[in-house]
Amino acid sequence: MTDVKPETIAKLRTVSVATLCTALFKRGLRNQVIQDVRPVAPKGRNMVGPAFTLRYMPAREDRNTLAVFRDPKHPQRHAIETCPPGHVLVMDSRKDPRMASAGDILITRLMMRGAEGVVTDGGFRDAMNIGTLDMPAYHNRPSSPTNLTNNEAIDINVPIGCGDAPVFPGDIVVGDDDSVIIIPAHLADEIAAEAVEMTAYEDFALEQVQAGETIIGLYPATKEENLEKFAAWRKNRGR
Repeated sequence: MTDVKPETIAKLRTVSVATLCTALFKRGLRNQVIQDVRPVAPKGRNMVGPAFTLRYMPAREDRNTLAVFRDPKHPQRHAIETCPPGHVLVMDSRKDPRMASAGDILITRLMMRGAEGVVTDGGFRDAMNIGTLDMPAYHNRPSSPTNLTNNEAIDINVPIGCGDAPVFPGDIVVGDDDSVIIIPAHLADEIAAEAVEMTAYEDFALEQVQAGETIIGLYPATKEENLEKFAAWRKNRGR
């Protein structure tokens, strides 16, 4: 299991994927957001946890019959039963939502085992049921055909690509009600700390704009008077 500090997890629950994206951009990382993936249903809270991965490859017809699901070590089933509690199962479904990466029975089992969430760049079958679960889930769109139609689950907990984002086992996955981002594990502590600071200023700036202030000199903060206002704002709000 990835040794991520509880305080880092707590910080990441309070910031947006957009803010995290900017913090990573500053470090030259531009492709960490998983593209074309959205919440099955909004949860109003952040999903945060280390990545546990499942990789699909193009299906070969003689290998992909319904009989493969009788094997308890079938990678899709095995991933559901071995993803550690608190982790996010991230599935590389080749950015192909024409077939489902999993359905409501498997995702419910994943939730009952204590997973933090699940992400696929493919689709989910029974998405209307998955959306009612308490666990966050992200996909491209609902999809009824079984994954065996075009994909074969082939490997567990290896480096993958999900929606064009590189995902290594143990990287920190953060999802909000917009999208999902992957934070390299070795950067998680500093990104979390910086994002909390950025969020405080963004909240201040939004209040100023809502009060009629111009963004010039405010966002970004290029006028000293705005930094002085921000310092007083933080003090008043205990942030």
